[in-house]
Amino acid sequence: VMENRTQVTEFLLLGLTNDPRLQLPLLITFLLIYTITVLGNLGMILLILLDARLHTPMYFFLGNLSLVDFCSSTVVTPTVMAGLFTGNKVISYNACAAQMFFFTTLICVENYLLAAMAYDRYAAVCRPLHYTTTMRTSVCAGLVLGCYVSGFLNACIHTGETFCLFFCNYNRIHHFFCDIPTVMTLSCSDKQANDFHIIFAFIIIWISYIFIFITILRKHSGTGAQKTLSTCTSHFTTVCVFWGTAIFTYLQPSSSHSMDTDKIVSVFYTMVIPMLNRVVYSLRNKEVKSAFLKV
Repeated sequence: VMENRTQVTEFLLLGLTNDPRLQLPLLITFLLIYTITVLGNLGMILLILLDARLHTPMYFFLGNLSLVDFCSSTVVTPTVMAGLFTGNKVISYNACAAQMFFFTTLICVENYLLAAMAYDRYAAVCRPLHYTTTMRTSVCAGLVLGCYVSGFLNACIHTGETFCLFFCNYNRIHHFFCDIPTVMTLSCSDKQANDFHIIFAFIIIWISYIFIFITILRKHSGTGAQKTLSTCTSHFTTVCVFWGTAIFTYLQPSSSHSMDTDKIVSVFYTMVIPMLNRVVYSLRNKEVKSAFLKV
């Protein structure tokens, strides 16, 4: 089996389309998206570092989310643009494994970071008097470190399981990057991706928001409830967008998958979401806009 498996030394990424008329428009679109993503995420990190008013637990998590969004977009988008520009869509076996490993690490870290941010919002809304002691610096650092370690371990397990499979000497990937479900379809082995890490973070996020909504409903003052809700709107919007694409891509039955539809959704969560997250947090956050104007 090892001898047969090593015969696959490279993969062919079929990409989004074979229509040559769409190559240049897609290249320009992805270049624009990637430029906004880089400037937006690195700008957010710099803004948080420069403005002392943003040295709070929420913005500490947001800074790390910006770093993860920048890195996850960088793992995929430049490769896609290079393929559109040169027409060369071949990726080596090791490069495919590396891309899968780093992207899986970062998407898992983002998932756990959103869960940590949900817990932070729970502590701020439901236990405001204990917030400073609950979310002290050591706790925030521990949560973020746990997100990165968990993402790394998940990626090691999933990437290792995927590239231990027998690929039947078939190397055409119906996608524009090496994602776990699409690479697994090349295998003769009956193997399914393990999604328990996704479900675990999902439970943390929604339990936190159940308590938040209960607390808001108990507030007698409409103004107080609106102010409390506004602190969670940006994060809740990000969670809904992230989870909408994750459920569609990873949690639907394999029999209902459409390769073309999956590609379109994948463009959204690999390129658009990392850009969109910064837009959501910038336009809906008075503190960020105020810090930006000050800088």
